[in-house]
Amino acid sequence: MAQKRILLIGGNFYPELTGIGKYNGEMMDWLAEQGNTCTVITTYPYYPDWNIKPPYYKKSYWFSKEYKNNNTLTDNPIKVYRCPHYVPKNPSGFARIISDISFCLSATVMVFILLFKKKFDYVITVSPPFLTGIYGIIYKKIKGAKFFYHVQDLQIDAAAELKMIRSRTLINMLFSIEKFILKQADMISSISEGMIERLKQKSGNQKVTFFPNWVDTSLFYPMPEIDVLKEAFGFEAKDHIILYSGAIGEKQGLEAILHTAKLLENIANLKFIICGSGPYKKKLEDLKASLQTQNVFFLPLQPLEKLNAFLNMADVHLVIQKANASDLVMPSKLTAILSVGGLAVITAPARSSLYKVVNTNQIGILAEPENQAALTDAIKLALTQVNGNFNNNARAYAKKFLSINEILKSYAEDMAKA
Repeated sequence: MAQKRILLIGGNFYPELTGIGKYNGEMMDWLAEQGNTCTVITTYPYYPDWNIKPPYYKKSYWFSKEYKNNNTLTDNPIKVYRCPHYVPKNPSGFARIISDISFCLSATVMVFILLFKKKFDYVITVSPPFLTGIYGIIYKKIKGAKFFYHVQDLQIDAAAELKMIRSRTLINMLFSIEKFILKQADMISSISEGMIERLKQKSGNQKVTFFPNWVDTSLFYPMPEIDVLKEAFGFEAKDHIILYSGAIGEKQGLEAILHTAKLLENIANLKFIICGSGPYKKKLEDLKASLQTQNVFFLPLQPLEKLNAFLNMADVHLVIQKANASDLVMPSKLTAILSVGGLAVITAPARSSLYKVVNTNQIGILAEPENQAALTDAIKLALTQVNGNFNNNARAYAKKFLSINEILKSYAEDMAKA
């Protein structure tokens, strides 16, 4: 791809370490490394805590501009415009919609200003929030740029199916707006087969490009001496560590971890770690107190420089979602687990795209979602499979199919052809 001027409009960006913000940041870093001039319109970092922290808190009530240098290129920094937005303390379905709308309203100011500046060749909007696609259309119509719409999460579908929004009128209105955005995009992309099929149905069978989440396999890799790593994080070498690391939200159904921990508390040295933050963490802590489980531990989200060692410490990883979310959201945490050669227990319905990938490549142990007995049995099975074929298959799959360079190179080629 010849060098281009690229504008990203998205609600999440660096320095968020998990979720969409992580991928948006890494994508723009990579595009800047290829010599492209990159600009971002985004919010102030708040995810997964749903809380804006220093050094951004004091300036989060107004607009600001900063420059981000990546690790390998300092003479082509990414220009970042941050817009104020409403961050709810209790991110219910309705509150999230209001939060997204507040960002889209404030982003209007920055999009308007950029209409009077040098033209961008490409505008990429990332959903959620899906409404940012409106700005891609506006910029395309006025300035003649190519508009690329990337879907990380089928936001409206998830809100409807998880009953986060109960008004059918509101849901139908949002679907209509989404369909309009899809029809106007020069290229639609998404991260899983299941989501691609839904987007084809929504858009009248338009082409949807497969643009999966990736991992830096040089940053996340298998480490020896796991016993030493366990001790470094405050555990004993003989402990069997079952780890959930990521956002703590409603769609995961993480209560099941605590119920399984209670059922397996007779197994010596078995410890369940829930690492991360999110709006439902307090609910899980209350459940732990109610169940009086002694083998469950809560840890904060680990810094990036410690994350590889932290993931390597675990004997078994948990990738848990509710049944009706599993084909809408490809769990981003799974990519790093595979890259470190981790053994994962993954909940996914038998007909989902996630199930097919895991089962075909034998990269994890599958369990039926929202089935307590199935999850407990899968974890017990996993404890007998540590350091076996699943671990080797996971690392091999990550290197072959999830490499950040190969995935982003393919996406850049698709943009150039659009």
